[in-house]
Amino acid sequence: MNTFVNAFDQWIRGAFVEMNTELEETYFAQQDKSAVEDVGTATKTQLVEEGRGFIADLLNEGNTDEGFDQAFDLLGNVGLYMAACRRHDITEPSRETSSPLAEASGLAMHLGSSLNVTPRFATSHLTTHNSSLNGHYKSFTSLPDEYLFIEYNTRGVFAFKRAADALVRVLPLGISHPVSYHLLMDVKLALQDVVKINEQLFEHLDTQRFFYCVRPYYKPYRVGQHEYRGANAGDFAGINELDILLGLCSANNTSYSQLLVDKLLYMMPYDQQRLREVMRQTSLLDSFLAASNNQTDQDWYQRNTALFLEVCEAHGETAAQHHEQLVGKFIERPSTALPEQRLKNITASGPPLPVLISALEKLRDLRTAAQPDAARRDDIPSRYADYDRLRASLR
Repeated sequence: MNTFVNAFDQWIRGAFVEMNTELEETYFAQQDKSAVEDVGTATKTQLVEEGRGFIADLLNEGNTDEGFDQAFDLLGNVGLYMAACRRHDITEPSRETSSPLAEASGLAMHLGSSLNVTPRFATSHLTTHNSSLNGHYKSFTSLPDEYLFIEYNTRGVFAFKRAADALVRVLPLGISHPVSYHLLMDVKLALQDVVKINEQLFEHLDTQRFFYCVRPYYKPYRVGQHEYRGANAGDFAGINELDILLGLCSANNTSYSQLLVDKLLYMMPYDQQRLREVMRQTSLLDSFLAASNNQTDQDWYQRNTALFLEVCEAHGETAAQHHEQLVGKFIERPSTALPEQRLKNITASGPPLPVLISALEKLRDLRTAAQPDAARRDDIPSRYADYDRLRASLR
C-alpha cells in the first residue's frame, strides 16, 4: 500500500470515525433527531476538508492502481467519505446537478470504471471485503449498533453465499444424484442459519439508533453528475442465484430482471459473472417438474423432491422475515414519527417509502411462492401452482 493510500485509510479508520460519531451523538440528543442541517458545522467542515486533502494527494499522484484488491478498497474509502458527506447534509442530490465533492467524484469514477463496478461504496466494502486491522474493521462510527449491524449483516451474507454455493453444485450432478440430497441439505442448513442470524440481529439492534444513526449513511448520493442509489444488503449474487435456481423468480420477468440490471454493478465482478451464469441455467424446479411426469415412484424422487421443497420454504422464510421484521420494525414504523418534509429522502434505493414497500412485498411474495388471490396477489408470476403440483406428487 503506497503512502497516500495508507494515510487515507488510516484517516478513514480513525479521525473520520471520531467525527461521525461526535455528530451522531449530537443529532441523537436533539428532540428532532432527524434535524442535521445546521448542527455541528465546525466538525462537518473539518471532515470535508481533511478528506479532500487526502483525496487531492491521490489524484495528483495519478497512478493509484496496485491491483484489484487495493483499488477496490480505495474506492470504498472514497465512497465512505462521500456517503458521510451525504448523511450530514453537506451534499444533497435534489439540490445539486453535480456533486460538490469534485476531487472525490473524479477518483471514484476513475476507480469504478477501471474495476467495472459502481463508483460508490457498496455493501461488500463494509461486509465481505472489509479488512480488519488488529481486530478493527471499517465503519462510519464507533456506535455499538453500527458494529452489530455490520457484523450480523456480514454473517448473513456469508450464510446466503454458502447456500448458493451448495445449490450451484447440484447442477452438474443432476437432481437424481445421491449427493444432490446432501447438497440440498447444506442449502437448507445455511438458510436456517440466515434466519437465526437475523433473529439475533432484530433482537439486539436498537430501532432508534439504527433508524437515526446507521441507516442514513446508506442513502443515494451523486458522483459527478449521476445520482447512485444507496448500498443494499442484497447486493451480492447469492440471494439471486437462489431465487433463479429454485425457480421462484425468473430473469425473463420484466420487474425481476430490472432488479438484476439495477444491482449488477453494485456486485463484485466475480459475483456479476456468477449471476450471468445462473441466468442461463434451467431451474431445479423445472427439472423436478419434468421428473414428476414419470418418475414419482422412484425413491430418489420422493427423497430429493421433499427436501427441495423444504429448501424453498426456508428461502421463503428468509424473505418473509426480512420484509416483516427488518423493513417493518426498523424502517416503516419509525418513519411514521418523521415530519412530512423528511420522508422524501428516507430510502436507500431512492423511491418514496410506499413505492419501495410495494416493490419489496412483490419480491417477498415471489420468493414465498404466494398463492395467487384476486383479492391479494394476482400481479406476479408466482410459481405456487407448480410447487403445489410437486407437493401433490409426494407419497
